[in-house]
Amino acid sequence: MIKSQDIKKGTCIRMDGKLYFCIDFLHMKPGKGNTIMRTTLKDVVSGRVIEKRFNIGEALEDVRVERRPYQYLYKDGDNFIFMNQETYDQIPVQASLVTGADFMKEGDVVDVVSDASTDTILYAEMPVKTVLKITYTEPGLKGDTATNATKPATVETGATVRVPLFINEGEMIEVDTRDGSYVNRVK
Repeated sequence: MIKSQDIKKGTCIRMDGKLYFCIDFLHMKPGKGNTIMRTTLKDVVSGRVIEKRFNIGEALEDVRVERRPYQYLYKDGDNFIFMNQETYDQIPVQASLVTGADFMKEGDVVDVVSDASTDTILYAEMPVKTVLKITYTEPGLKGDTATNATKPATVETGATVRVPLFINEGEMIEVDTRDGSYVNRVK
C-alpha cells in the first residue's frame, strides 16, 4: 500500500480491479479545505486515460512492475514471440499489447513490462525512435526542401510513413514509434 501523496509518474496502482499507470500528477492546495492530489491515469489494458482526484493520505494499492529487455523474434498468428536476453526464455505477447508494433522488425529490443507478483505481461513497448529503410516511395526531386510538403513512403516493416519530398527509396530514416511520424534522415 502507498499513500496518495507518494504517486509519481510511472507509478502503477490497482483501482477497481484494473491496473493504471500514472501519466501526470499535481498537488493542489485549494484556499479552503484539504490538499488533494490530481492525477492522470492510463488503463494498462485498454489504454483509456482518466482523471482522478485523491485526498492526501488516502491509501492505494500499488503494483510492483518489472521492466525487462526482450528481443523480438517472429510473429506467430495473433502473438509476437519475444526472447528474454538474460535467460533466453521465449514468451508470446498478444499483438494488442505491443505499442509501436507496426515499426518492429526482427531482432529489435523492446521493453516488456510485467506485474511482478503474478508474472502477467501488461504491455510491450518499442523504443521511442527506430531506424528503418524505405522500400518504396515516389522519386524525390532535388531542391524540394523549402516546403513542408510530404509524400507517403513504405518502410521495411510494411508500414506507411509520411516523409518530406526529398527522401528517396533505399534511404534510412528515423521514425517516432508512438505516432509513426518521420523524425529525420539517417546517413
